[in-house]
Order: sequence, then C-alpha cells, then structure tokens
Amino acid sequence: MRKAASLYVVFALLLGACSTLAQEASKSPTAQKTLYQRLGGYDALAAVTEDFIGRMANDPQLKRFFIGLSTDSKRRVRNHVVDFLCVATGGPCVYTGRDMETVHTGLNITDSDWDVAIKHLTATVEKFKVPAQEKQEVLTAINALKPKIVNR
Repeated sequence: MRKAASLYVVFALLLGACSTLAQEASKSPTAQKTLYQRLGGYDALAAVTEDFIGRMANDPQLKRFFIGLSTDSKRRVRNHVVDFLCVATGGPCVYTGRDMETVHTGLNITDSDWDVAIKHLTATVEKFKVPAQEKQEVLTAINALKPKIVNR
C-alpha cells in the first residue's frame, strides 16, 4: 500500500506546488480564476488523475509501486490524490493525507523513476489538452517537489 500510495501522491504533491503558483497568479489584477477553475474543476482533476495513475500502474518500470493494492486501496489513494489536487489548485476540497517526505521515505524512487513519471504526466496533460500556461504551471510546480520525493 505504501509504495502505490506514494506514486499516487507523487502526482498530487507535484501539483501541490501549483497552489503557490495559483496564489501568486491570483494577486494579478487580470487573474480572475483559480488554477482549479482553469484546469476544469473537480471532474477534470479526477479524469487526469485516473489517466495518470493508469499510465504509471501499467509502466514496466513503475508498476512495482502498485503491486499488492486491493481495489478499495487503489480507490482510496485515488480519492486522496484528487482531493490534494483540488486543494493545491485552489479548489474547495479537503486533503487529509500525509506530507510528501513522509509518504516517499523508504520507497527509493530514483531519478529514472521520476523521469518516467514526468513523461506520463506530460502525456496525460497533453491528452486532456491542458492549455500551455496551465501545463507550464503544473510542470514547474512538480519539478519543485522533486527533492521531497526522489532518493528518500
């Protein structure tokens, strides 16, 4: 459970840094919508999460983090990820999961694992036609979280 939860949360926490970006963007007089709204709200975050998790779970290098999870455990982790993303992007949800360092310590996620996950995330946001500005905000935020996730 811990390994799979970690990779699910990787996505969530990577996007978590988006909340900082969203807060900064909201200070601009031209900014009228939160990143949550610009990304399409809860249903859009849920769809992106489903796609991203599916890609990682089926990847030959990353699937080891998903072995042994029951259907219920997968659903619970998925819901945590969606809630985290919702909060991190300025939405109305509540995230009750653990911090990134705690979740990823002991998983031995490598730079190579990180790179593969980022490729899957990029493919997911492209599949859902996330606009360039929002895509850049997400990827920038994710890269800022790498030290909290990799080699722990």
